[in-house]
Amino acid sequence: MPRRLRYKRVLLKLSGEAFGPRGSAGIDLAEVAKIAAQIDSVSRKVELAVVVGGGNIIRGAQFSERGMNRATADHMGMVATVLNALALQDALERRGVETRVMSAISMEDLCEPYIRRRAIRHLERKRVVILAAGTGNPYFTTDTTAALRATEIGAQALLKATQVDGVYSADPRKVKSAKRYDALTYMDVLKGRLKVMDATAISLCMDNALPILVFDSHVPGN
Repeated sequence: MPRRLRYKRVLLKLSGEAFGPRGSAGIDLAEVAKIAAQIDSVSRKVELAVVVGGGNIIRGAQFSERGMNRATADHMGMVATVLNALALQDALERRGVETRVMSAISMEDLCEPYIRRRAIRHLERKRVVILAAGTGNPYFTTDTTAALRATEIGAQALLKATQVDGVYSADPRKVKSAKRYDALTYMDVLKGRLKVMDATAISLCMDNALPILVFDSHVPGN
């Protein structure tokens, strides 16, 4: 008998780093194609929404640290996520996957506005819904967007794709002695100030009992 799936509807959080060339900025279409291939496989089994980051193009927080108005910098970061969303949509549709890009900032010539009920309807029709432009508000990360949207659409789990194989006490790419955790409570993450997701996102998941599954996005099949 085929294995029964644990979740019917999930939200996948992809960082901007996943879209870019290793160690540099921009969009690597070969990497986007790899992401699309894995999403194609998953979307045949579950209802799938995707929140994308924009750090491969611009990080609003870094610009604000250099003197730019924080709201302006964050809005620039939101626009960057739309670029990634459109690249992912193109890669998925070339594979025959029906998609919708929904933006929290109005840009109707490029994508639909984010409307919760409409997003759920797309999911019910087995379309991959790509959610761009964060929450539409400055001062909130795309991690928080992922937690918020997952809660809004009734996702049963938040899948957090990272550049390493799980959650560590520090960045294992920089700290060789970093400890890897097999499982953590929400409070473990908050008290330990672990950087897997920001505190607002973790708190929102905790309040709504939303499981977070962390995995290495570079391993096919994960």
